[in-house]
Amino acid sequence: MAELHPDNPYAKDRFADPSKAVEFPPEARKRFEHILTRYPSKEAALLPTLHLAQETWGWISPETVHYVSELLDLSPANVFGVVSFYNMYNQKPVGKYHLQVCTNLSCMINRAYDIYEGLCEKLHVKPGGTTPDGLYTVTEVECLGSCGTAPVVQINNDYHENMSVEEMDALLPKLK
Repeated sequence: MAELHPDNPYAKDRFADPSKAVEFPPEARKRFEHILTRYPSKEAALLPTLHLAQETWGWISPETVHYVSELLDLSPANVFGVVSFYNMYNQKPVGKYHLQVCTNLSCMINRAYDIYEGLCEKLHVKPGGTTPDGLYTVTEVECLGSCGTAPVVQINNDYHENMSVEEMDALLPKLK
């Protein structure tokens, strides 16, 4: 069974680097302004703004947390609390294909760890790692909310339900 190794909360890469300021490009900035019109307050626009940021940069860096907090007049702690709560926000860069294997109870008893460990072995990555070519990132997630169709693997934004090691092996070459 895979071991969980939580990130060190005091690691330097968890804190914003003031020399790495981020800003939405013009098209994303327009989309952000539109998002604001759809919500009664700036705080209510936090989740869609984070989605936009992740779509723009591929992940939510500490610098992005600070940028979004400034845009929405929120504290960085408030924004980071949301980013760290939801597994849909990537806190590190991920590969072109983000393979998220649910290992919660329903998935676990249906051999999700076999899928997870098989992916790590086949792709030669450590748990949570990305292949050297940047194509795949394999992560374990707590729950994808699809217990009735366990085990589930989310690839980017798509669910693949009732998975098996064999089905996962057959799907990988199709992703390239």
